[in-house]
Amino acid sequence: MIHVTTAQLYAWIGAFIWPLTRILGLIAIAPPFGGGSVPSRIKLMLGILIAILIAPNIPAPPAIDPMSLPALLLLTQQVIIGASMGMAVRMVFAAVEMAGQIISMTMGLSFAVFFDPSSQGQTAAVSQLLSYLATLIFLAVNGHLVLISVLSDSFTTLPISAQPMTTESLHQLVIWCGTIFSMGLQLAMPVVGALLVTNLSLGILSRSAPQLNLFGIGFPITLSAGFILIAVTLPYMATPLNRVLNNGIEMVKLLGATPTVQPASPRLAPSP
Repeated sequence: MIHVTTAQLYAWIGAFIWPLTRILGLIAIAPPFGGGSVPSRIKLMLGILIAILIAPNIPAPPAIDPMSLPALLLLTQQVIIGASMGMAVRMVFAAVEMAGQIISMTMGLSFAVFFDPSSQGQTAAVSQLLSYLATLIFLAVNGHLVLISVLSDSFTTLPISAQPMTTESLHQLVIWCGTIFSMGLQLAMPVVGALLVTNLSLGILSRSAPQLNLFGIGFPITLSAGFILIAVTLPYMATPLNRVLNNGIEMVKLLGATPTVQPASPRLAPSP
């Protein structure tokens, strides 16, 4: 007769549930898995498949009653870890979308918006174009496979433990989210700078020839110059986008290697 103890049962359940929780936290946010166009059933099936593949190779998690309060805290901890790792990658795509928004407003194309199935909202045309370009580059360089590999390694560098996490990982994530503005401006700066020169030229032209209808000729010129600049700079955006995506993967590695708070070791009293 086979005898199964309660501790063994808890260990078997925890060996699958806790990794699955961290994996689902990442898949729910990180592109290209976390888009609104991906059905929740597909996300759940993908998370279960990844958990089945990597669960036998990770360190044994603590045997905790799944219905207890420590299990709830551990569940929340794993969700936060996975969500923070996914948010690090999501911020890269948010920076790319911000660059597209800046270019659209500068060239006067901010009124051209489309429904974005990934964000379930209205997005500018240029922003959606750059977002698709970043997604294609991310898939072309196997970024999704690297992301899954980093997630698998995080169970070794940051094992599942009942010890509370430090605030260092959240601090690093906040700093990383603050760089979205600088990354977006850097990506949009070539087109914005050239359009600024175009607008200055139109301003000088309007002062030298007041009889010209600036509103009649300014918008077509700015719009045409914007399209030409996007066509010229688009082949050169692969390098900065690749660098930004690599920075996002490095941030995911950093978040997956932040240790938990270790209990303080007892100090020995000095001998007399």
